[in-house]
Order: sequence, then C-alpha cells, then structure tokens
Amino acid sequence: MVKAVVGANWGDEGKGKITDMLSKEADIIVRFQGGANAGHTIVNNYGKFALHTLPSGVFYDHTTSIIGNGVALDIPKLFKEIQEVTSKGVPAPKILVSDRAQMVMPYHVLFDTYEEARLAGKSFGSTKSGIAPFYSDKYAKIGFQVSELFMDEAALKDKIERVIAQKNILLEHLYHQPLLTVDEVYNTLMEYKSMVEPYVCDVSAYLWQAIKDGKNILLEGQLGSLKDPDHGIYPMVTSSSTLAAYGAIGAGIPPYEIQKIVTVVKAYSSAVGAGAFVSEIFGDEADELRRRGGDGGEFGATTGRPRRMGWFDCVASKYGCRIQGTTDVAFTVLDVLGYLDEIPVCVGYDIDGEVTTDFPTTAKLEKAKPVLKTLPGWKTDIRGIKKYEDLPENCRKYIEFVEEQIGFPITMVSNGPGREDIIYR
Repeated sequence: MVKAVVGANWGDEGKGKITDMLSKEADIIVRFQGGANAGHTIVNNYGKFALHTLPSGVFYDHTTSIIGNGVALDIPKLFKEIQEVTSKGVPAPKILVSDRAQMVMPYHVLFDTYEEARLAGKSFGSTKSGIAPFYSDKYAKIGFQVSELFMDEAALKDKIERVIAQKNILLEHLYHQPLLTVDEVYNTLMEYKSMVEPYVCDVSAYLWQAIKDGKNILLEGQLGSLKDPDHGIYPMVTSSSTLAAYGAIGAGIPPYEIQKIVTVVKAYSSAVGAGAFVSEIFGDEADELRRRGGDGGEFGATTGRPRRMGWFDCVASKYGCRIQGTTDVAFTVLDVLGYLDEIPVCVGYDIDGEVTTDFPTTAKLEKAKPVLKTLPGWKTDIRGIKKYEDLPENCRKYIEFVEEQIGFPITMVSNGPGREDIIYR
C-alpha cells in the first residue's frame, strides 16, 4: 500500500514527526519533490534532528530511504546529513537515489543568491538553496541528471560547454560575477559521481516491484499546499509541486497506487518567507505564540528565521486539504495552545465587503481580512494524554470545530514533539 504524507498550509506543519511515526509500519520512504530548502524537525530516541534531504524514516533499520526523481538533489548536503545522523548513533540508513533525479549545482546556489540580492526589497524570501534556478534549468532542459554522471567524458564536457555559455552571459552582464569554466563544472560532477555512485538505482522499477510484492510505501512531501506553484499563493511559492498527486510523478509510480493521503494540519498557523497570510498576528501576541510553538520555538528548520505566526485558518486549511485529496488529517502542535484563555480562529475572508469561505487567487487574497470566531481555551497541559476522551472538553470542542469547518476527518492528534505523543481517533 502507498500512503502520502503532505502539508495543508505554508509548510512547517509537522510532517517530519508524522512521517517518522508512520515509518514504523513502512518498508520504504520516498522523498518525491523539493530540495534542501526546507527541513523536517524530528524528535525521537536518538535525539533531535533537522532533516533537509533524507526522508524522515531513516531512523528505523527496517526501512529503505529513497531520493526520488522529483527531488532537487544537492549531493554534498545529502552526504553531510547522512554523516550527521550516523554520528549520533543512528544505524547507517539504506539509501537509494533515482538515476533520473537531477542535481543542484554550486552555480544554482550562486544564481539564487545573486538574484535575491538584485531584487532587493522585491525578493521572494528564498532560502538561497538554489531551488528556483535548479527547477528553471530542469524545465529548460539544461539540468544534469544523475544518469549523466556516467556519460562519456567528451559528451558530458560538450553538454557542460553548451550550458555554461548561457550562464556566463548572465554572470557577466546581469550579475557582474566570475564566469564558469568547463573543467570546474566537470570536476564538480566527477566529485558528485564518486559520492553517489553506490546508491544509484532505477527507483521507478524498484518501486514497481515493491508494490507487486505488497510492500508498505510512504511518500514524503515538502512544504504545503499553499506553496504549490499551481495551486498556492503564486508567485510566493516553491518551484516544485507540493501535492500528493505529484508523488506519483516524483517517485515514478502509477497514480492509482496512492490509496491514503495523510494531510498534516497545524493547530495554529505559521509561515516562513513572503506572501499573503490572512490570519497573521503581530507584536507580543505573535512573539508569545512563536516562543511557545513548535519544538523549542517557531523558527525555520533550514534558515533559523523566526516564522510568521497566525491563528488557525479554516479557509486555507479546507482548501489545502481539498487540493491534496485528503483521506486523513493529522492535527499537530495542539498542546502549544494550552496557555490561552480564548483562541481566535479564522473562519472566513472579508474581500471588499463580501465574506467568502473559498480560498481565492493571490490578487484577491492580498485584499482579504480575517473573519474571526473566538473559542474558549482549555488552560491546561495536554501532553502525555493518550486517549481522545481524556482531553479537556474545550480541547475536544476545538478539534471538532476545526474538523467541521475543513470538512475532512481528523484521525490523529499530536500533543507533543515526541514519536509517541499522538492520539488516534
């Protein structure tokens, strides 16, 4: 059976914990999109980890971790991450890398950095991980696929020469930066080859056989619905599809095999980076929620940047779940809200005097004002509770109100950062 774990919102929903938890029953975990530009924070028996490329199931010795063809593969970052987890006592993970995955090159990171600097105050708030330039090259058909590391030297150098001719015009005339050389790029690719060669595999064929053998496969997405380039808050989005549907493409499996889609939804809102955020809060109110939130505060797992904070957004979450094709909602960080007397919830958007509960396109979204409903808090610590009926009444009412508003079943409630801090409904 194939399950997908994806996010409903801006990312940072707690997908890492849910993937780590569900990996106990999985044989294979696949990262199917995105790169090292976002992180999944995981707390387990080995300690606390921020994973950026490795799938969140690497901590179990019975699992195989796969980097799918849809991933923006930064090879040095992948191997640095492997060293970091094994240095903390985690058994060496079994890893396979798709021969069709494409590689983030050092010049992608440079172009990302140069462009953000050029845009200055109109920048996208990029993590400067090279992701947008990488995907631009992939779809312009001038990227480098892992399989090309094994090409004839002359043919590979010929391709490099064609690719950098275009890059060097931009470097010279737009960014006024040093030019690339064929030998420099070729030597980088050969370094990457020596690192990744033992792990390269026809992942699509491997997964096809695994499905036929009845294996349990988990697809792990990065970021959330609202960062999808088609269905998110364009242009303040990422550069790869964040939707479960893309899991079929980014892993190389038939779409009908994805039978369960666990969409992770946060009990309040947070976001890293620029873009419309209707339920956003500021000042002391935001600082207090940020300080108490997440695991050790709401700060980006990749950037360390303070996350923007907001109340739960029913409009965005309903849309985010719908666009994912949600079968199950995992409701996370609920324990964080225990300090509040009252909890505001965004139940609608006021756009030019009209209230809607449908998530609009960006131009309308930027004019939207939140319509808030206030629910009573439960004023107690809910960590350690294992049964739904043992939660305080107002806490259960909050969950049930959210469930009714978004229209999808909340089957898991996370009430702490650890692997065992979960309540099944």
